[in-house]
Amino acid sequence: MRLSRLGVIALLAVSILFSTNCSYYNRIMSRKNLVDGSHAYKERKFQEAEELFRKAAARDPEGSTVEGRTAQLFLARTLHSEFIGNRQDKSKADEAIAEYQKALVVDKNDQSSYKAIASLYENLQRNDDWQKWVTDRANSTDILPQHRAEAMVSLAAKQNTCANEVTDTEKTKKTVKKDGKDVFQFTKPEDPAELERLRGCVETGNQLIGQALALEPAEVKNAQNLDPKPMTDEELKSKSDVLKVFESARSYNASLKVQAMRLAEMEGRNEDRDRLKAEADQAKAQFTQLSEANRALQNEIDARKAVAEEAANANANANKSAAK
Repeated sequence: MRLSRLGVIALLAVSILFSTNCSYYNRIMSRKNLVDGSHAYKERKFQEAEELFRKAAARDPEGSTVEGRTAQLFLARTLHSEFIGNRQDKSKADEAIAEYQKALVVDKNDQSSYKAIASLYENLQRNDDWQKWVTDRANSTDILPQHRAEAMVSLAAKQNTCANEVTDTEKTKKTVKKDGKDVFQFTKPEDPAELERLRGCVETGNQLIGQALALEPAEVKNAQNLDPKPMTDEELKSKSDVLKVFESARSYNASLKVQAMRLAEMEGRNEDRDRLKAEADQAKAQFTQLSEANRALQNEIDARKAVAEEAANANANANKSAAK
């Protein structure tokens, strides 16, 4: 049976209307699931929250709406919390990782999801997966530079720990008198393999930190000139977050210079030892400078928070008085 032109138009109109209403209905129901799920999560009813967030996520598996993306993220966090509550249930961790990865497909700069996955890999003691995950992040040129730098710092931190495991032992770190003062003297470990491990950790760590520091933006290099007073709350948080990344990078730069200095002393390279000591001292000064700049931003953030809390308390007290 052939439909008339008018009939086809009417059918299309009804289909579009139904589709639109269906989409609107799904979003409304998803919002309800998100609100109910959030209440359940706050009350630590994680299984109930998981079921509600799954329903919301199922209505938009591609995360094409705000509700769908929020449901994916909330589901991931709930599964993560369930795993933390029962670390024997590793399936929850695997599911959480999968949901966090969906969130990262939508927003590659989602640091919260990236860090959550890294944390889960560490908790699961899946060291190879952690290494690949963080290395891939460090090599991703399509994300913000500070996020790449943060991943590089995480990798360098592991190398610093590795180096310290060799240099900071009773057999390699001895206290001696020099010019009437107690100082540390570093000697080679008995096992040649340990010395080789130290060389590798120092070299790799310093290389990673050098790459991270190369990503420092101008606002970090000139942080001492930042004036927090005229900044908006959002600007304060954003700049502080960036400064924290490179504050950590500068801190590990100093630490790894110290490790390189210890290695040089072990190998009898006294000129390199003295040069590296001077570089370590300079790196410490650069770290301190950036730390002070970031502290100024944080002080402004704390001051504004205190003012807002005081105003809220005053308003609450005024409402109570008016109600009497």
